[in-house]
Amino acid sequence: MAEATAAHDDDPISNRNRIIAAAARLTCAHGWSKVTMGRLATEAGVSRQTVYNAVGSRDDLAEAMVLTESAQFIFHIAEAFDRHPDDLLAAIHDAVENTLTFAEGNALLRAVVSATHGADTELLPLLTTHSESLLGTVKVVIQDRVDQYEVTLPPERIAVIIDIVVRSALSHVMQPTASPRETAESITWLVACVLGRTEELVGTGV
Repeated sequence: MAEATAAHDDDPISNRNRIIAAAARLTCAHGWSKVTMGRLATEAGVSRQTVYNAVGSRDDLAEAMVLTESAQFIFHIAEAFDRHPDDLLAAIHDAVENTLTFAEGNALLRAVVSATHGADTELLPLLTTHSESLLGTVKVVIQDRVDQYEVTLPPERIAVIIDIVVRSALSHVMQPTASPRETAESITWLVACVLGRTEELVGTGV
């Protein structure tokens, strides 16, 4: 074990990723309150000092977990738009459905959300702190993609639509009221109505 730990300690980037992943596993299995630096070091297969060197304090670790999950959401959104360079409505549908499906199967997100009903409330302020930052980043990513399509609306109106879509999708991440596909269809239909392009949805099931 000592040799394995020493080998891991030589790779700072790999260590950080491994430690954040280990922290997420422990949080899902036992709750954030049970995640100690010693337990985390054992789970990640590194020394306790390496944990501190890689992620800093326990608060820094919690923030890193939240930001890592946020990056995953942004990746799914960008990937969906990139798959449909010539069809804006299909891109929106794909982005919303894939993001919600990812959230549905995200154990860490469920653990954080469920903390509102238990004692593990330490992670919740981080979601609030970073929510506006995440919201802004997602909107910028979508705006960059939407700029590649032909949309006959002034920029300020497009920005409003993007804001509504993003806020609606994220609200369903936290509190889903339908399946990912059904929610994606509803949001896509709304955008199509605003753009006057509902005829494009005929035969698509939306």
